[in-house]
Amino acid sequence: MSYIMLALQEPAHGYVIMQKVEEMSDGDVRIAAGTLYGAIENLMKHKLIERVETEDARRKVYVLTDKGREILQLDMQRMQHIIDVYKGGNINEEI
Repeated sequence: MSYIMLALQEPAHGYVIMQKVEEMSDGDVRIAAGTLYGAIENLMKHKLIERVETEDARRKVYVLTDKGREILQLDMQRMQHIIDVYKGGNINEEI
């Protein structure tokens, strides 16, 4: 889900999202179309992404919402804290 949200900082349709996720993960994460659209529905349900109207009615384009950006930022801070704790060697003290 995080990779999808990162891919949707700019409007994109399904195929572009799949390409961006694979690129961002250095090929480690490949999302099948069915998995992607299930995740998209879930992200839309939680109002983290929204559909954007485009001139091409054949393609559904999505983008991160303000709430989605906020959640992505909080997740980044959480991950950075974990890295900082790990690097500081204070793992037992923080837990």
